Amino acid sequence: MAADLTGRLIDATVAAIRADAERLTALDQAIGDGDHGVNMKRGFEAIAAARDEFAGLPLPQALQKAGMALVMKVGGASGPLYGSLLMSMGKAAAEDAGLAGPLADGIAAIKKRGRSDVGQKTMLDVLVPALEALEAGEAEELAPRELLQRVRAAAEDGLAATAPMQATAGRASYLGTRSVGHLDPGAASSALLIGAVCDVLAEEL
Repeated sequence: MAADLTGRLIDATVAAIRADAERLTALDQAIGDGDHGVNMKRGFEAIAAARDEFAGLPLPQALQKAGMALVMKVGGASGPLYGSLLMSMGKAAAEDAGLAGPLADGIAAIKKRGRSDVGQKTMLDVLVPALEALEAGEAEELAPRELLQRVRAAAEDGLAATAPMQATAGRASYLGTRSVGHLDPGAASSALLIGAVCDVLAEEL
């Protein structure tokens, strides 16, 4: 991946988190610690500060460096989870130039670290449907633009589906039935980032 594309991916994801940090925090105030937006913004500001360094690296190394930055800067569970996602994706990307393989490895790392799975009202409820849409679209040999649209729609649908769920993993699980009716903050930030990445990749077509 060219350095300019890596840089634009960084710019787009940082801009998305900056723009929606308050909404993410508001979502977290309803069912969590109330700091998801603040923490995510702190982590992505660290990535922004190292933009030129990261953009000059091969993609696998850039992903791993970004993951390490999130682990160091993002508080709560989000730092280790997003950090594990990116670092595992980076390791996989060194062997696999596609998108689905590295994302699958990243998701596996989240499941292991968070001891969670789909249906528990977490970021996995966005990431797994996005991966499934990606894999299915590749199998169908969809045109790239349609494939990206499918992935984005799957992420958005996955986010919406977290509202009626009762959380059984993470901080929100302590609320029991009171977690029902709220979007999951981690799922919201995941959908936000997937959308930003899809926008940049679509510009390449």
